[in-house]
Amino acid sequence: MKLLPKLTELLGTENILTDSDSLKRYGCDWTKTHQPDPIAIAFPKTTEHVQALVKFANTQELALVPSGGRTGLSGGAVAANKEVVVAFDRMNKIIDFNATDRSATCQAGVITQQLQQLAKDNHLYYPVNFASSGSSQIGGNIATNAGGIKVVRYGLTRNWVLGLKVVTGNGEILDLNKGLVKNATGYDLRHLFIGSEGTLGFITEATMRLTKPPKNLTVMVLGISNIDALMKVFEAFQNTLDLTAFECFSDRTLHYVHTDKGIPLPFDTRTPYYALLEFENDSEQREKEAFKTFDNCIQKEWVLDGAMSQSESQAQSLWRLREDISETLSAYTPYKNDLSVKISVIPEYLEAVVQLITENYTEFEVLWYGHIGDGNIHLNILKPENMEADEFFKQCKSLNPRIFQLTQTMNGSVSAEHGVGLLKRDDISYSRSKEEIAIMKELKSIFDPNGIMNPGKLINA
Repeated sequence: MKLLPKLTELLGTENILTDSDSLKRYGCDWTKTHQPDPIAIAFPKTTEHVQALVKFANTQELALVPSGGRTGLSGGAVAANKEVVVAFDRMNKIIDFNATDRSATCQAGVITQQLQQLAKDNHLYYPVNFASSGSSQIGGNIATNAGGIKVVRYGLTRNWVLGLKVVTGNGEILDLNKGLVKNATGYDLRHLFIGSEGTLGFITEATMRLTKPPKNLTVMVLGISNIDALMKVFEAFQNTLDLTAFECFSDRTLHYVHTDKGIPLPFDTRTPYYALLEFENDSEQREKEAFKTFDNCIQKEWVLDGAMSQSESQAQSLWRLREDISETLSAYTPYKNDLSVKISVIPEYLEAVVQLITENYTEFEVLWYGHIGDGNIHLNILKPENMEADEFFKQCKSLNPRIFQLTQTMNGSVSAEHGVGLLKRDDISYSRSKEEIAIMKELKSIFDPNGIMNPGKLINA
């Protein structure tokens, strides 16, 4: 292969892999809908290495696909068309920590959990958290504007990015915002790259904001009588406590986690829905407010039963009821949709979506869970045992236009936190206007005029 000697010259023999196992491993993410087929895996160690790769790729019209922790669910890191994968695993250093600024500057390949641990060791807190924190990378988190379980209080990854170093599709190095809290000097290009999925350029370094750690996080699991009650419970607790999380799942979803994982039920009463909420239990008064709100919800019959953690280990055990759902359901070949609407319309929206699916496919089992506190629903349809996977996915995909049209009428998003990638590229018009898409394509042409940066993802340029 003519390109390999030059790639080896740019990065060194030890930083280029071409064996079949590596091509399969690094050429995909958690999605399984496209067969990986890259020509090589490149492991840059510096921003200058990335710049050299991009400049070379421009001369050869060579497509580049960024690869972080490969935990994505939208096909954003899939290399299926003879691209070179740019893997950031070896750009994994924390370059600087500043206690006064409460910030840390990381290379793109730093694992999320690594940053969380650095913050903890210095009596600070990095709050962006999700099931893949032990393998996802900071660069990938930023490129997809990752969310997770703490959004209701701390927001998305975007809220925690103080600065970025980026190599554009032109091979230019941009040092954006330089860690400043306040900077009123025009367009903030940093935010263009957050959520851009590597289509404008590759993030190589990031300065991340840290904050003080929450005190005595306490978890409550509540048995909820109906969907409308779920939102009333959210409003009641949101008005009295400073919630750090508010999650939900259906009884049938809980059944799978309890049965397959052996996780104990939170209480004896079985209820249609469950809410898991977390709050800072930092005073006796705070605990009294929690119990008072719980009693009020019981009296109004919104809540039928409940449990509250009395220790950190109990809190972790209750969290497993929610955090083990995705892994548990993966054994049942689920078809997933990651959707969001305004919090206030969740009951109406969820009822309509479930009805749409069950009316068309009576044999499908619909399970859902999600971050109700920020309007994000994870919809899972389980494959019937007697149906082939290809036929199952075909039937599920045939419903997407109707589900997405419903989402559009409620001004929602067809991808709340998993990104667009390959899987939802052709559905972006349900959430973005034609004018917005046109501007996005113009931006792509400015930053990546030769179309080499993660081509085919996010938008059809």
